[in-house]
Amino acid sequence: MRKFRLYFEEQHRSPLAQLWREFARQHSALFGLALFSSFLLLSLVAPFITPHDPYLQADNLLLLPPSWSEQGLVQYPFGTDDLGRDLLSRLLKGTTFTFGLALVTVIGALLAGLALGALAGMSQGMKSSFFNHLLDLILTIPSLLLAIIIVAVLGPGLANTAWAVSLALLPQFVHGIRNAINEQLKKDYVTAYRLDGANNWQVLTRLIIPNIWEKIIVMSSMALSTAILDIAALGFLSLGAQAPIPEWGAMISDSLDLIYLAPASVAIPGLLIFAAVLSVNLVGDGLKTAMQRRRES
Repeated sequence: MRKFRLYFEEQHRSPLAQLWREFARQHSALFGLALFSSFLLLSLVAPFITPHDPYLQADNLLLLPPSWSEQGLVQYPFGTDDLGRDLLSRLLKGTTFTFGLALVTVIGALLAGLALGALAGMSQGMKSSFFNHLLDLILTIPSLLLAIIIVAVLGPGLANTAWAVSLALLPQFVHGIRNAINEQLKKDYVTAYRLDGANNWQVLTRLIIPNIWEKIIVMSSMALSTAILDIAALGFLSLGAQAPIPEWGAMISDSLDLIYLAPASVAIPGLLIFAAVLSVNLVGDGLKTAMQRRRES
């Protein structure tokens, strides 16, 4: 039975509900979200669900093939490496070191970039000119090359990799947030709010940030895919995670000489890196398309 209404009231969806409706219409975006959620969940619970100790070596199980092979064992679904360590356990643990660490570095770069980008966007005169020229200079250097330079100064290691990737992504966030703020400052509602007596802090927190959070999310999703590739690349170059840490890029580097004897030890980490980057890009593209359709509707 329909609910009785004394008067007609038009129902409007909230901005988040409209965004989700447009996002859910894209099958590729939903697939990317499911894949992204799986990697996020695995990065959190991986230390608790590994079937074997990822660092335990077994001399009698060297280079064991995957379980679908005739020589494989069910207890080791993806086989073992050249030291007899379970590949499945190391891959699960590597989710934390590659995907989880990339997420942490992006969050750190985002927070620092938001503060510096707001300072650059709200400032004028000499400070604004200094930020503009400095960012233009740094952005000419690719993020991976910048991360390699920083690691060369700090030294190899997983902690230094996190700092290097975070610092390499920082200029992108500062540049993007500064441009978004400058674009918002030209809007009429900002001028009207200033005429009401609002100061720069009130304009920034009450008007500008709520109107650029969508761009920040899309920017963060693209930076996350870059962070995953950079962390894996540094591990592959032996500048990032050091043995015996099971980071995906380092696992590929360690098993590269055994690609003909144990191709799964190289192919599976590579496929996981590809799937992680694909999931982030699908979610980012889906969000960008959903926001564009929401504005048009």
